[in-house]
Amino acid sequence: MSRKMLRGAVVATLLAVTFSACQKASEPAPKGATPAAGNSSAAGTAACQPKAKPANFDFTLKDLHGKEMHLSELKGKVVLLDFWATWCGPCKMEIPGFVELYDKYKAQGFEIVGLLTQDDVANAPAFIEKFKMNYQVLDANDQTALEDAYGPLFGLPTSFLISKDGLVCRTHIGFSPKEQFEKEIQALLAL
Repeated sequence: MSRKMLRGAVVATLLAVTFSACQKASEPAPKGATPAAGNSSAAGTAACQPKAKPANFDFTLKDLHGKEMHLSELKGKVVLLDFWATWCGPCKMEIPGFVELYDKYKAQGFEIVGLLTQDDVANAPAFIEKFKMNYQVLDANDQTALEDAYGPLFGLPTSFLISKDGLVCRTHIGFSPKEQFEKEIQALLAL
């Protein structure tokens, strides 16, 4: 094997490990989940995947200031629910794209809710400031019913795109690029 090919193989392996750093490799991904690198061939071709299930909005969570938010307030909007943690490398890669997408599409009825999990809430304020997170962040720690409703969570980040009519249309496990999310959001917003 030439040095160039060997170097390419090493780089590819390192990238794969980096992108799936927060994903548990021992568990299979659920049916319909987008691969960790976000290379779903069906993305953008249909607004919702076949057999999309209804989203469960019957939860009340607290924001970082202790104020309650009812997820049912999100009904009728295109919603991105993102399970994340401050220690998660792929989360740090995705969040700047979410900030841009929220700025771009919030006026059209798009909402993002960051669900902090497997992390101390005390770590969140500095992280939110550093990454200029402009969307709602809620404490999802110890919310097993919430994780069961949308999960199981095989790793972080795990994100769910929900249509205006309340269907979980897309699931992303691990890092997915902003462009992937944008295609799906535009399809759900019918732009």
